[in-house]
Amino acid sequence: MPPLYSDDSVYMKKLLYVLGLTLAFIPAAFANPPATFTEAKVVAKQKIYLDQASSQVGDLYCGCKWTWAGKSGGRIDAASCGYQTRRQQNRAERTEWEHIVPAWTFGHQRQCWKDGGREQCVDKDPVFRAMEADLFNLYPAVGEVNGDRSNFNYGMVSGVAPQYGQCTTKIDFEQRAAEPRNEVKGLVARTTFYMFDRYKLNMSRQQQQLLMAWDKQYPVSAWEKERDRRIAGVMGHGNPFVSGERKWTAGYQPAGGGVEVAAPVKAPAQAAKPTLASAAATGSVVGNRNSKVYHLAEGCPGYSQVSAKNQVAFGSEAEAQAAGYRKAGNCR
Repeated sequence: MPPLYSDDSVYMKKLLYVLGLTLAFIPAAFANPPATFTEAKVVAKQKIYLDQASSQVGDLYCGCKWTWAGKSGGRIDAASCGYQTRRQQNRAERTEWEHIVPAWTFGHQRQCWKDGGREQCVDKDPVFRAMEADLFNLYPAVGEVNGDRSNFNYGMVSGVAPQYGQCTTKIDFEQRAAEPRNEVKGLVARTTFYMFDRYKLNMSRQQQQLLMAWDKQYPVSAWEKERDRRIAGVMGHGNPFVSGERKWTAGYQPAGGGVEVAAPVKAPAQAAKPTLASAAATGSVVGNRNSKVYHLAEGCPGYSQVSAKNQVAFGSEAEAQAAGYRKAGNCR
């Protein structure tokens, strides 16, 4: 086969460039971020950490391997990381989904938390639900360490003897601080920057200084890049502090791009419900995010029973079916 002429080479390079740009937009176009924390845990297992249970990276705080169990849980292999239980044996044996930025931390910056705590936020605040289900902020961790970390800020912990065998994460219960193992200090710093930037949260100067130091001292690893790529495929965007598009500096002003979350869809008043025939024609169709089942305004007993936080409005039954929803079985 004769070699390509220079013009052909230029053409091929342009073609590959265009193809690359096209593929780059595919994840965002088909992204379907989880709507709830419960859904996020399942998605995280299936699409982000599916092959990480036996990897050398291990869980967040101790580097332990685990065996998946149930929809999103796991059983810790303590021998794989030299883990020793501090106090809570049941939690030491299982994985839990750690919020790198605790729900308590971002919840306390929302009015809903003042009105009724986490339950109120889950029920009433779509921004809180988005933060709680954000895949960038979730990571499997040994349950006992997750519980001990509680809602403590990250910090440098000194004068504390090893608490979990060979696991080097340390918790200072008196100072309410948690120092993760060196291997993930950069990851937790860049994740924290992402959460505070995307949801326009306020961070103390002391916390900023510490995390900026960790960000510099512990560069992005190959796994962190791959994790970012996988999550971007679901969320529709990456972490700009991992890609290098943004850099947290002293006095950084959060952008707040994730605050503009659509409010929940409210079901029409009972008196305004159309007939079964007109419901499909006028688009009175409500889906349930969790069950992937849709209901018509008339003839479907579950129509008014879908909680506000799980409601998805559709213009027609065909639209709902195209989105992967099925008609409720108890519709007349």
